[in-house]
Amino acid sequence: MRNTAASRRLCCGLLAVGAGWLLAGCAAPPVETYADERPALDLKTYFNGRLLAHGMFQDRSGRVVRRFVVDMTGTWNGNQGVLDERFTYSDGKTERRVWHLVDDGDGRYRGTADDVVGQASGQARGPAFHWRYTLRLPVDSTVYEVQFDDWMYLIDERVMLNRATMRKWGIRLGEVTLTFTKLEP
Repeated sequence: MRNTAASRRLCCGLLAVGAGWLLAGCAAPPVETYADERPALDLKTYFNGRLLAHGMFQDRSGRVVRRFVVDMTGTWNGNQGVLDERFTYSDGKTERRVWHLVDDGDGRYRGTADDVVGQASGQARGPAFHWRYTLRLPVDSTVYEVQFDDWMYLIDERVMLNRATMRKWGIRLGEVTLTFTKLEP
């Protein structure tokens, strides 16, 4: 997001601290709420093989400021997984993120990537997966650490929806919405 109007708006949003921005939205239910729902999500099965995702970033006003496609390949060896994501944005820019995932059992996962601060951690129950992480986000010449509250919901064996809320200093910056489609096992 370098040198674009969208990145400047995001940067201004990161710096805008006012009473209105400090109000928090309603908290999501705990992931355990979905434990008895089906189909059950197994990340090692779903994120194994090739997937394609279509997504967008909306700023806090709801305006779509960036659209993208992600070509992904997931591989697992025991409880260790790699998810290779290749982003192509609507402005033609590309990006790559490689997640290294660990299945800790009982639906609990953790992950690392080069632009993630520390580790992501999350839990799957029923068709839902909830995880949190901090991402280093470059905006113009500055890199911000932005917190992601990320929810994924399996619709069927091929389609999963993803909604992530981005925050900085507790301020909601916007949301990322994705639709994943599993192309092959």
